[in-house]
Amino acid sequence: MRAGVRLGVDPGDVRIGVAVCDPSGIIATPLATVQRGEGDLQQILGLVQEYEPVEVVVGLPRSLSGGEGPAAARVRTFAAELAGALAPVPVRLSDERLSTVTAESLLRAGGKKGKKRRAVVDQAAAVVILQNALDTERTSGSPPGELVPKGSADA
Repeated sequence: MRAGVRLGVDPGDVRIGVAVCDPSGIIATPLATVQRGEGDLQQILGLVQEYEPVEVVVGLPRSLSGGEGPAAARVRTFAAELAGALAPVPVRLSDERLSTVTAESLLRAGGKKGKKRRAVVDQAAAVVILQNALDTERTSGSPPGELVPKGSADA
Protein backbone atom coordinates (compact mmCIF):
# COMPACT_ATOMS: atom_id res chain seq x y z
CA MET A 1 0.00 0.00 0.00
CA ARG A 2 1.42 3.34 -1.04
CA ALA A 3 1.56 5.95 1.70
CA GLY A 4 -0.12 9.31 1.26
CA VAL A 5 -3.37 11.20 1.38
CA ARG A 6 -5.80 10.66 -1.49
CA LEU A 7 -8.91 12.55 -2.50
CA GLY A 8 -12.02 10.77 -3.75
CA VAL A 9 -14.35 12.58 -6.13
CA ASP A 10 -17.95 11.74 -7.04
CA PRO A 11 -18.84 14.00 -9.99
CA GLY A 12 -22.58 14.43 -10.36
CA ASP A 13 -24.48 16.66 -12.74
CA VAL A 14 -25.36 19.16 -9.97
CA ARG A 15 -22.81 18.57 -7.19
CA ILE A 16 -19.37 17.00 -6.79
CA GLY A 17 -18.74 15.10 -3.58
CA VAL A 18 -15.19 15.06 -2.24
CA ALA A 19 -13.67 12.75 0.36
CA VAL A 20 -10.18 12.48 1.84
CA CYS A 21 -8.23 9.67 3.49
CA ASP A 22 -5.59 9.64 6.19
CA PRO A 23 -1.89 9.56 5.20
CA SER A 24 -1.77 5.80 5.79
CA GLY A 25 -4.59 5.19 3.32
CA ILE A 26 -6.73 3.35 5.87
CA ILE A 27 -10.01 5.24 6.10
CA ALA A 28 -11.89 7.70 3.90
CA THR A 29 -13.94 10.54 5.40
CA PRO A 30 -16.24 13.19 3.89
CA LEU A 31 -14.58 16.49 3.01
CA ALA A 32 -16.69 18.83 0.87
CA THR A 33 -19.49 19.29 -1.64
CA VAL A 34 -18.63 21.45 -4.65
CA GLN A 35 -21.39 22.93 -6.83
CA ARG A 36 -20.99 21.76 -10.41
CA GLY A 37 -20.31 24.50 -12.92
CA GLU A 38 -18.05 27.49 -13.30
CA GLY A 39 -15.20 27.38 -10.80
CA ASP A 40 -15.67 23.74 -9.77
CA LEU A 41 -12.21 22.65 -10.97
CA GLN A 42 -10.64 25.60 -9.16
CA GLN A 43 -12.35 24.59 -5.91
CA ILE A 44 -11.04 21.04 -6.26
CA LEU A 45 -7.59 22.43 -7.09
CA GLY A 46 -7.78 24.41 -3.83
CA LEU A 47 -8.49 21.18 -1.91
CA VAL A 48 -5.58 19.48 -3.68
CA GLN A 49 -3.27 22.34 -2.70
CA GLU A 50 -4.49 22.17 0.90
CA TYR A 51 -4.34 18.38 1.38
CA GLU A 52 -1.47 17.58 -1.03
CA PRO A 53 -2.77 14.15 -2.09
CA VAL A 54 -0.60 11.59 -3.88
CA GLU A 55 -3.54 11.07 -6.27
CA VAL A 56 -7.18 11.86 -6.89
CA VAL A 57 -9.63 8.99 -7.44
CA VAL A 58 -12.70 9.81 -9.54
CA GLY A 59 -15.70 7.48 -9.53
CA LEU A 60 -16.56 6.08 -12.96
CA PRO A 61 -20.24 5.08 -13.24
CA ARG A 62 -20.69 1.75 -14.93
CA SER A 63 -23.78 -0.36 -15.40
CA LEU A 64 -24.14 -3.53 -13.35
CA SER A 65 -22.88 -5.46 -16.39
CA GLY A 66 -19.74 -3.29 -16.49
CA GLY A 67 -20.71 -1.28 -19.56
CA GLU A 68 -20.39 2.47 -19.91
CA GLY A 69 -23.13 4.86 -20.95
CA PRO A 70 -23.53 8.62 -21.33
CA ALA A 71 -22.84 9.30 -17.62
CA ALA A 72 -19.50 7.48 -17.87
CA ALA A 73 -18.59 9.51 -20.96
CA ARG A 74 -19.32 12.75 -19.06
CA VAL A 75 -17.20 11.57 -16.13
CA ARG A 76 -14.32 10.63 -18.45
CA THR A 77 -14.41 14.15 -19.92
CA PHE A 78 -14.52 15.69 -16.44
CA ALA A 79 -11.64 13.46 -15.25
CA ALA A 80 -9.51 14.49 -18.25
CA GLU A 81 -10.15 18.17 -17.51
CA LEU A 82 -9.34 17.53 -13.84
CA ALA A 83 -6.12 15.71 -14.74
CA GLY A 84 -5.04 18.69 -16.82
CA ALA A 85 -5.85 21.15 -14.03
CA LEU A 86 -4.21 19.10 -11.26
CA ALA A 87 -1.03 17.99 -13.05
CA PRO A 88 1.35 16.69 -11.84
CA VAL A 89 -1.06 15.06 -9.31
CA PRO A 90 -2.30 11.84 -10.94
CA VAL A 91 -6.01 11.29 -11.48
CA ARG A 92 -7.41 7.75 -11.59
CA LEU A 93 -10.84 6.49 -12.63
CA SER A 94 -12.24 3.83 -10.34
CA ASP A 95 -15.42 1.77 -10.79
CA GLU A 96 -18.18 3.29 -8.69
CA ARG A 97 -21.05 0.89 -9.31
CA LEU A 98 -23.75 1.41 -6.67
CA SER A 99 -21.73 3.99 -4.68
CA THR A 100 -24.64 6.44 -4.44
CA VAL A 101 -27.07 3.64 -3.58
CA THR A 102 -24.67 2.45 -0.85
CA ALA A 103 -24.19 6.01 0.42
CA GLU A 104 -27.96 6.63 0.54
CA SER A 105 -28.46 3.39 2.44
CA LEU A 106 -25.74 4.23 4.97
CA LEU A 107 -27.14 7.72 5.53
CA ARG A 108 -30.69 6.39 5.97
CA ALA A 109 -29.41 3.82 8.45
CA GLY A 110 -27.64 6.65 10.29
CA GLY A 111 -30.91 8.57 10.64
CA LYS A 112 -30.32 11.26 7.99
CA LYS A 113 -33.58 12.22 6.30
CA GLY A 114 -34.75 14.34 3.39
CA LYS A 115 -32.81 17.55 2.76
CA LYS A 116 -30.12 16.70 5.31
CA ARG A 117 -29.38 13.44 3.46
CA ARG A 118 -29.41 15.10 0.03
CA ALA A 119 -26.95 17.72 1.30
CA VAL A 120 -24.31 15.11 2.16
CA VAL A 121 -25.03 12.16 -0.14
CA ASP A 122 -22.42 13.32 -2.67
CA GLN A 123 -19.74 13.41 0.04
CA ALA A 124 -20.87 10.00 1.29
CA ALA A 125 -20.67 8.59 -2.25
CA ALA A 126 -17.14 10.02 -2.57
CA VAL A 127 -16.27 8.24 0.69
CA VAL A 128 -17.59 4.94 -0.72
CA ILE A 129 -15.59 5.42 -3.94
CA LEU A 130 -12.37 6.30 -2.12
CA GLN A 131 -12.73 3.57 0.51
CA ASN A 132 -13.30 0.98 -2.20
CA ALA A 133 -10.17 2.21 -4.03
CA LEU A 134 -8.13 2.04 -0.80
CA ASP A 135 -9.38 -1.44 0.03
CA THR A 136 -8.71 -2.62 -3.53
CA GLU A 137 -5.15 -1.34 -3.44
CA ARG A 138 -4.55 -2.86 -0.02
CA THR A 139 -5.68 -6.32 -1.16
CA SER A 140 -4.24 -6.28 -4.69
CA GLY A 141 -1.06 -4.31 -4.08
CA SER A 142 -1.74 -2.25 -7.22
CA PRO A 143 -3.25 1.21 -7.65
CA PRO A 144 -6.98 0.96 -8.39
CA GLY A 145 -8.69 1.71 -11.67
CA GLU A 146 -7.10 3.41 -14.65
CA LEU A 147 -4.79 6.38 -14.84
CA VAL A 148 -6.25 9.36 -16.70
CA PRO A 149 -3.81 10.83 -19.26
CA LYS A 150 -2.97 14.45 -18.49
CA GLY A 151 -4.42 16.95 -20.91
CA SER A 152 -6.52 14.45 -22.85
CA ALA A 153 -10.18 15.45 -22.95
CA ASP A 154 -10.79 12.37 -25.09
CA ALA A 155 -9.67 9.95 -22.35
